[in-house]
Formats: sequence, structure tokens, C-alpha cells
Amino acid sequence: MAGTNPSGTVQDVASKGEVHERYIHIESDRGARNAPLMAAPVIDIALLSSSSKSGPELEKLRHGLQSWGCFQAINHGMTSEYLDEVRRLTKQFFGLSMEEKLKYLKEELEMEGYGNDMILSNQQILDWTDRLYLTVYPHQSRRFKYWPTNLQRFREVIDEYTTNVKLISEKIFKAMARSLDLDESSFLKQYGEQIKLGARFNFYPRCRNPDLVLGVKPHADGSAITILLQDKEVEGLQFMKDNEWFNASIVPDALLVNVGDQVEITSNGIFKSPVHRVLTNSERERISLAVFYLPDAEKEIEPLEELISETQPRLYKSVKNFVGLSFEYYQQGQRPMEAARI
Repeated sequence: MAGTNPSGTVQDVASKGEVHERYIHIESDRGARNAPLMAAPVIDIALLSSSSKSGPELEKLRHGLQSWGCFQAINHGMTSEYLDEVRRLTKQFFGLSMEEKLKYLKEELEMEGYGNDMILSNQQILDWTDRLYLTVYPHQSRRFKYWPTNLQRFREVIDEYTTNVKLISEKIFKAMARSLDLDESSFLKQYGEQIKLGARFNFYPRCRNPDLVLGVKPHADGSAITILLQDKEVEGLQFMKDNEWFNASIVPDALLVNVGDQVEITSNGIFKSPVHRVLTNSERERISLAVFYLPDAEKEIEPLEELISETQPRLYKSVKNFVGLSFEYYQQGQRPMEAARI
């Protein structure tokens, strides 16, 4: 049966102290809380804007995306106080009364709006998280019926934040191209002008049995890149490298940037789209805000010609509307990259 979560929102389920069987993962998938900290690099975004191809920051970026598929971005132009305001608005939304939040409830089989997992099958294991998903770019695609109206400055702050994230994303794409000795517009040209940005506000309620459930099941993103504003105090995000889970550390005022499957395809497998997941917590709730940079669905995404050679043969087919494919595979606990591989 397809539809929305039959048990109501996770916040509602958590308030009753229950863990419904639909949230319980098999033992091999459960969280390793004592995982080591990952060693992904901290990158100064201001230094990336330099036109030099040989700068140490570009080398750090290339190595980080080859080995971890992610990095912590600092000096990105947003102040600590401003990021705290974004976090505060996120918390305020999930702190509204249920009656108020339900005004923004997503429709059946829709991504946008407030709710949790879309249920595509009776076998699907659900994530222990509620979300508010908004299309934030292009502006004409915004569906303001899902934008909270009674949170002061919400629209203004989120508009400014996502505008900043778009600019940061473009700087990163140019730097990624330069790090591979390509024309700096190589990635941006492939992704087209009709790109979309989706913002997903995440809320992970406290869970009485955090060892049984996951805030988000293991997956890689279907985006080109994802820029995440983490909770400032509560950890929970983990990345997999060489079949081992690592905790993502909280770097004050940093944005955590990870590449998605579409960058892995474009880079012909040089940059890795990392598998990651989110653990839950018995004592503290957690929030985050992910902004997904989504290429034009009508553009063919494929490995750049300059990155194909006899020693590095083409690894991926051309794909269109990868995000649609990605979402379907994710709910089944599978990786859409398998469908893209040659």
C-alpha cells in the first residue's frame, strides 16, 4: 500500500514512547555509536575562489572528494549568528503545535511539504525523522502554501540562506573542475540552467530505543551536491568508507558538503558519492537543514569526455531525471548508481 506513514508523524509516535515495528532495522543495519571520527578535510571556501590550479586548498578538495566524498566548508561568507538564526527557525517550526504543522502537510505521493517517509511498500522500514521539504529555487517553483507563515522572518531568512548556498555550490563546482585540470565551467555546463534547489528541514525526535532504529537509513544522495547545516550540539551523522562507519564531527560554523551520485557520474567515478546515515538519540532531539543542488532533469548527465581514456574507461551511462530514479531506489534500500553503471 502506497501512501503516508500510517502511524502519524514520528514526533507523534515518539511522544507516546513507542517504537513501532515499521521503524525497526535488522541487526546488521543498526548504528555503531562508538565509531571513529572521519578525517574529511576542512576547506576554506574563500581560498577555493583563487584561479590558481596548484593551490593547496584545491589539492585538499580533490583528495577529500576522492577519498571521503565530503568536506567541511568554512569561511563561506555566513556568520555564526546568522547560521544560529537558521537553526532556530528550524527548531521553531518543529516546535509548533501539531495542529499548526499539519497546515503544511504534504499530499500523498508528494515530496514537498511537512511529513515523513512516503510509503511505497509494506516491507519498507521507516526513518525516525520528520521533515519539511521546500523547493526554494527557481523562485517561480516555490509553493508558498508549504512555507510557514507564523514564524517571523522564516521566508526572508530561508530565501537569503538558500541564495548563499547556491553561490557557494557554484564556487565549489568551479573549484572541482579546476582540481581536475578542466575548464572551470565543465560541471555547471552539464547541469544546465534549469537547476533546482530543494531544502529539507530535518527533525529527529528522541527515541527510547535508539539502537533499534535509524534517523535516516544508509543511502547516497541523488543530487549533484548536498550542503548540510548540522545541529550545533548533537551528533548523529555517519559516513561509510571502506565498509566502516565514521562519525561526522561538528565543526563550528562549517557547512558539511557531500557530493551526490550525479557528480560521481560526471567525474567518471573520480569523486565518490558517499553512503551515509543518521543515528538517533535517547536523550536529545536533533535538527539539520540539507540543501540539495539538483541538475536540470531534462539534461543528460554523463561522464565528461576529458575524464575518459584508455586507462580510465567510461564507467557510467547517460541518465536523465536521476532524482526520480534515486528516490525510488532509496525507499527500497538500494543504490540507483547500479542502474547507471556500464
